[in-house]
Amino acid sequence: MVRYALRSLLGALPTLFLIVTISFFLIRLAPGGPFNLERPIDPRVLENLERAFHLDEPLWRQFTRYLGNLATGDLGPSFVHRDFSVNELFAAGLPVSIKVGGAALFLALLLGTTFGTVAALRQNSAVDYGVVAIATFGITIPTFVTAPVFSLVFGVWLGWLPAGGWNNGAPANMVLPVLTLALPQIAIITRLTRGSMIEALRSDHVRTARAYGLSGWSVVVRHALRSAILPVLSYCGPAAAALLTGSVVVETIFGIPGIGRYFVQAALNRDYTLVMGTVIVIAVFIILFNLLVDLLYAVVDPRVRYD
Repeated sequence: MVRYALRSLLGALPTLFLIVTISFFLIRLAPGGPFNLERPIDPRVLENLERAFHLDEPLWRQFTRYLGNLATGDLGPSFVHRDFSVNELFAAGLPVSIKVGGAALFLALLLGTTFGTVAALRQNSAVDYGVVAIATFGITIPTFVTAPVFSLVFGVWLGWLPAGGWNNGAPANMVLPVLTLALPQIAIITRLTRGSMIEALRSDHVRTARAYGLSGWSVVVRHALRSAILPVLSYCGPAAAALLTGSVVVETIFGIPGIGRYFVQAALNRDYTLVMGTVIVIAVFIILFNLLVDLLYAVVDPRVRYD
């Protein structure tokens, strides 16, 4: 398994290089630049800025310079947040996004698999119909609707929780953002678990386990759920990368100092290095979590081997 993980990581390097290359040149094809403000800058000041950030060099030289810095872990200076480098911005914001996203992912997995399993065990009952209806509702309502509603109802009207702010990650400040991020994932995981659980309960090995007289808990958890969880694991790879790298809507509405707020700002302001940094972080997270999912397959399903 270790050799498989190493081969996968080495095989992902060309993919990561291709992502960096396409992103580097694509962002520069867009009209405008990081110093094209509403009020024009003095040409001499603009020339000095471009020289300071090496934007006066040929594009191929900028690209090789960026790759050289990237190889040492340097994502470069931010063109808009000029007192900070991209590394410093991520060092401050990424742990916050990971904390909120990780809590949302854990809650989604816990509740989604539970609700989906209960619905599958009571297929075509009132409980099943209710779970499916609520899950469908949760999938269709976007976070830019639920976030302000939660903030208004629980933060302003009822006053039970803070309507916004981070407060160094206090539990009360995390409840609404985590719940907002988790709700769509709970709905999706519920639907995935229900569908795969129904199929697993009808499989031969589950019927054999029941014929041996195993308890219902053992049949459901040790046999059926292990097979049913595989589609959920496949979904959780990219979902985890998306949650842990922040949500623009949630972090903006609740005033959370994560990195999600940088995504759109960097693109609109043509902050080349910050755009590249966010793309690289998301790509690395997706690669790592997809690899983790592959490794978990072998843990959950004994038929999977990476020898």
